[in-house]
Amino acid sequence: MNSRSKLYLERAENELNLGTILFQLSEDNCLQKQFQVSKLDTYYGAVISHSYYSIFYATKAYLTKKNIKTKAPEEHRKTYEQFKLLVETGVIDLELLKIYQNAMIKADYLVGILSYEKSKRGRFTYKTLPQANQEPASNSLKNATSFFKHMTNLCS
Repeated sequence: MNSRSKLYLERAENELNLGTILFQLSEDNCLQKQFQVSKLDTYYGAVISHSYYSIFYATKAYLTKKNIKTKAPEEHRKTYEQFKLLVETGVIDLELLKIYQNAMIKADYLVGILSYEKSKRGRFTYKTLPQANQEPASNSLKNATSFFKHMTNLCS
């Protein structure tokens, strides 16, 4: 594995770890007390985002190993398209692509939620939205964990 791939995998692992920590903080009353966080506060949206970034950086690690570079502008789209091309040519298992697509959809969905909530913040409270993200956050974390393990194996 080259040093650039290794750096991307380290970043992916860091994002996964942070997502896991934030999920635990959203769930664990003892941690909430320790960090003086209200029980009403959750970080499920951030868990989804960090899970997505874990998948993104793990993908970048694999592409880098294959000497495929993606850069801004539209680095996320280009990374996805290069990854998809490897799947379509049979290089990568289709199931890994499905995990990546799912995470991208959730990340885009969060951007939409943010925009929507910003427009209505004077009329409604935000207390129910973070709780509603618990299941998608749990799924995102599971997907990112699986994806990271697969990409780590492919990069080795």
